[in-house]
Amino acid sequence: MKNQLGACSWSLRAERPDELATRLLEVGVRHVQLALDPIVQGVWKREVVQAALEDRGIQIASGMMGMLGENYSTLDTIRETGGVRLSEHWDANLAAAEKTAELAGGMGLSLVSLHAGFLPHDRHDAERGVLLERLGTIVDFFAQQDVRIAFETGQETAETLEGVLADLDRPNLGVNFDPANMILYAMGNPVEALRVLSGKVLQIHIKDAVATKEPGTWGAEVPVGTGEVDWEAFFGVVDEHGLECDLMIEREAGDQRVEDMITARKLVEKLRG
Repeated sequence: MKNQLGACSWSLRAERPDELATRLLEVGVRHVQLALDPIVQGVWKREVVQAALEDRGIQIASGMMGMLGENYSTLDTIRETGGVRLSEHWDANLAAAEKTAELAGGMGLSLVSLHAGFLPHDRHDAERGVLLERLGTIVDFFAQQDVRIAFETGQETAETLEGVLADLDRPNLGVNFDPANMILYAMGNPVEALRVLSGKVLQIHIKDAVATKEPGTWGAEVPVGTGEVDWEAFFGVVDEHGLECDLMIEREAGDQRVEDMITARKLVEKLRG
């Protein structure tokens, strides 16, 4: 079973590519899911990033792209602004997606993930049709570069996402499965959701959370192993379905990112032998 263990670059909050490489090695991993937006926006130079990682023996396993206008302040704001939902930013996000696809293809990446946004379950919902048309256009940009796209889980139930994937019907489209997001957004049990989506999982985020006690508010992200994800059962489903995809440690809260990600790595190594 091949499940390469790595980490998400944005979790480490590095200001320079060499700093990112150093922190990845501190976590104890040599694979990274790289946020591509800093390169697309010209903040980081592609050649400098690649050299910094290659010099330290670190492989870029996948990429990630964000969307202009997203506001994660509350559940309501992300429901209104997440993914490709905002029409006023669609032209800019479309142009950025095309540039990101070209960048990913040029870097030889095989996978890029993104948040699609809250996707309506009802196939007759007019907004659902608009969102799927936009997402299909983005997925096709990446297909032209022989790059797969993975929608991240959590902002809808597994069943809704499964239906969206079926309706889009793109061979290069799948799922970046984040078990913590299922809890944070109160969208179902992550172990059961993994069973539903197992045939489409292209990458997994190693992240943990506890559910909110106040409906309509966020749950809380916590260090891996201290939350409500049943990791033994979770990896049981990974093995049951023979999922051979990368495992990327993500930490988006707290001020001890490296330490918390080391904890996550040690737990995964313990459970995966």
